[in-house]
Amino acid sequence: MDLLNFEVIADYWHVFLRGLGLTIFLTVVTMILATMLAIPLALARLSMSRLFRWPANVFVEFMRATPLILQLIYIYYVLPSAGIKLNPIVAAITGLTLHYSAYLSEVFRGGIQSIHKGQQEAALSLGLSRWLAFRKVVLPQATRAVLPTLANYLISLFKDTSLASVVTVQELMFSGQIISARNFQYFTVYTVTALLYFAVCYPSGLAVRVLEEHIRKGMRTRDDKKMQAAAVAN
Repeated sequence: MDLLNFEVIADYWHVFLRGLGLTIFLTVVTMILATMLAIPLALARLSMSRLFRWPANVFVEFMRATPLILQLIYIYYVLPSAGIKLNPIVAAITGLTLHYSAYLSEVFRGGIQSIHKGQQEAALSLGLSRWLAFRKVVLPQATRAVLPTLANYLISLFKDTSLASVVTVQELMFSGQIISARNFQYFTVYTVTALLYFAVCYPSGLAVRVLEEHIRKGMRTRDDKKMQAAAVAN
């Protein structure tokens, strides 16, 4: 008997693709929201004011010190007892966003700290406000520096959406569970599921390597230009 049952694949291909589509949707929406939340968190952790720094520190450390699956379960199954009831997709996006925003905030914090203070001071000397100097000078450079790391987190997020199955979201992994429960074709179902994850993650990983190399070349070119300018000045 063949291990791969192509009849099962033919019968349920639309279920696999629907699950893959929902997985991609969760990944994209979560990454956008997590990035939007991560930048203010990073700034709060860099703030000189304890009023901003301490709550941000507590949030980030708590989210990083507790498992994502527990956070999802808490949001979907525990919060309703406090009168907060979310539908499965909203609960999954909320949990994934809060979890990943904590990690991405550390990425942005490191990126911001890597930018020389002279960059912002030069912008301030030109008459820009601190906010404009940060938005137009510091943040673009910091974002460019952390792009490969963000891309790697995007791939990790794509795989971690499988945990949304615990809150009954029928993404790719949960779709596989439902199909295999109907026909008991575990080898076929989970092989196809694994191949679909691989089909997305492997090319994405290659793209991240290309991006890293492109940024590395850009930085080398910029450093070479600085050295040439210094040599001419001397």
